[in-house]
Amino acid sequence: MPHRTFAWFMLPTLAAMILFIALPIVSVLVQSFFVEHEQVMIEAENCNPFKCETELTVDTAATQKLVEEAPLGRFNGLHTYTNRNHLAFSEVAEIWMSSENWGRFIAGVYNLPFYKALFFTLTYTFVVAPLVLILGLLVALGVNALPRIVKGPTIFASLLPMIVTPLIGSLILFWMVDADGIIGATLQVIFGDDDLSLKASAPLTWILLIVYGIWHNTPFSFIVFYAGLQTVPRETIEAAQIDGASRFQRVRYVVVPYMMPLAIFIILMQLMDGFRIFEPIVGFSASAKATSLSWIIYNDLFGDAKLFGSAAATSVMTIIGVCILLAPVLVRTWRDFNLKRA
Repeated sequence: MPHRTFAWFMLPTLAAMILFIALPIVSVLVQSFFVEHEQVMIEAENCNPFKCETELTVDTAATQKLVEEAPLGRFNGLHTYTNRNHLAFSEVAEIWMSSENWGRFIAGVYNLPFYKALFFTLTYTFVVAPLVLILGLLVALGVNALPRIVKGPTIFASLLPMIVTPLIGSLILFWMVDADGIIGATLQVIFGDDDLSLKASAPLTWILLIVYGIWHNTPFSFIVFYAGLQTVPRETIEAAQIDGASRFQRVRYVVVPYMMPLAIFIILMQLMDGFRIFEPIVGFSASAKATSLSWIIYNDLFGDAKLFGSAAATSVMTIIGVCILLAPVLVRTWRDFNLKRA
């Protein structure tokens, strides 16, 4: 394809990427260097028949004038990234100096809001992503081996968790594990404890969120692998079977290497999805026991105080975190591609 033709072909895509991806990221980066204006306070004298008292009140006109003069807010530089709600450099240093061992240091750092959310986000991502990959491949292999007459209904049933929106799916599971739900009530009967609640324990809440993530994301992995299985060369499979390879050996040495590009694609998607977990935390009302980076962004934007600069800083660090997670996979893929070309 001539370079000029290729350039015109790619122009709409590049324009859309710049408009809807690059510019918003730059906008968020700029906003992260600013914080909200402080309210201008004035002293007002409030008198009654007995005495006069001086009270501090907000000067609405002066505060509004500051906003009009500097719509982005007050320049704060990198201090937003280093304050207690984010990287908390000074707090981490204090914890390090006062900690007697690694256990106390980790416990102290975990109590900081950003690190607490980061720890849950990484735990969720690194547990859900590999399990989704493995379970998706196993389900695809199982469905592919079924008789043709039952494949259609089985595929439809397998895709139901992906069809249900994340918020609705998490609410359904939340109601099921409630004390009055089928799972919660059953566990109370089994253990003979009317006060037993899965939602009262932070570890159990984490497990529920991870189980939900696996349940919701496995269909995506399954359908990608199932589509890939339809392209595996039958001649190679039959040749391995003639040579005496068992089913496990055929999967291990023929199917898995052939599906490796799809596995890399699924891992990339799951890493990105895991880092933006939000809806299940809202659906489970689990913010007291499990918070993610996306939940912190939401809380800053829609909490009592509209902390746009704080939300922007967390967004930038989330993007950096995703890039760090994806970098090893992308580098390995690039190297494999260059080796194949060579």
